[in-house]
Amino acid sequence: MSDLVTAAPQDTTTATYVFAVSRTVDPSVLAGLPGMEEGAPVHVLPCGRLTAVVQAVTAAHFTEEAWQARLSDPAELERCARAHHAVVSAAATCGPTVPLPLATLYRGDSRVRQAMADEADRFTSVLDRIAGHVEWGVKVYAAPAPSGPEPDVAGADTAVKGAGLAYLNRKRGLQQRRHHRHEEALRAAEAVDAELREFAAASRRLRPHGQEASGRRRVQVLNAAYLVAEGSAAELTELTGLLEARTGAEIEISGPWVPYSFVGGA
Repeated sequence: MSDLVTAAPQDTTTATYVFAVSRTVDPSVLAGLPGMEEGAPVHVLPCGRLTAVVQAVTAAHFTEEAWQARLSDPAELERCARAHHAVVSAAATCGPTVPLPLATLYRGDSRVRQAMADEADRFTSVLDRIAGHVEWGVKVYAAPAPSGPEPDVAGADTAVKGAGLAYLNRKRGLQQRRHHRHEEALRAAEAVDAELREFAAASRRLRPHGQEASGRRRVQVLNAAYLVAEGSAAELTELTGLLEARTGAEIEISGPWVPYSFVGGA
């Protein structure tokens, strides 16, 4: 949280929740959005050369203890994340927008205005950097292992099937093939990233996800975000298709998104 909020559970004092910062936002795009809690409308707050997208919320609902309780409830956390993202996405339809983290709160509108004044140059720099661009996510998965049983690398001269030496040879061969496939996948991921970095205005490597079960197990070897010019979806799709064919890796793209990954420390 940007400004410590402390309140007793029964306290009805309000705090100002800040969703995003932009240069200008048409208030009509925020109409009807519930925001973080029912009761007060999501609205714009002029802050000099910037505009904050805010909502008055009950302070007691966002104390450290209350927020930790929300984080421990997957359904409530998802609701909050979706509500936050909906407001950010609506604001972004009006121009470059800096999304702020979940639970960014201040002790009132005057504190928000002061924070925006203190950070005006930094926010302006970020808005200049992301103007006319959107974020695309790209995930690369290793090519699946060949179907069917692994070949018996022990050789035809092994006298007894399953004997100790033959077993060790098969295990060693299996490990070598897995290592080789993984090395090839990593090289493919680097090739994909290099091409996409040339295409994008900026890029960011993210931590790869672990193996996931979705009908089949896949190993993710690249998880990255790219800042791409608006209106470039067709070219990006074509490029990733060519890279998939060239490398043999499986490539997934998602977007366009508000450039969450490229707002730096704003």
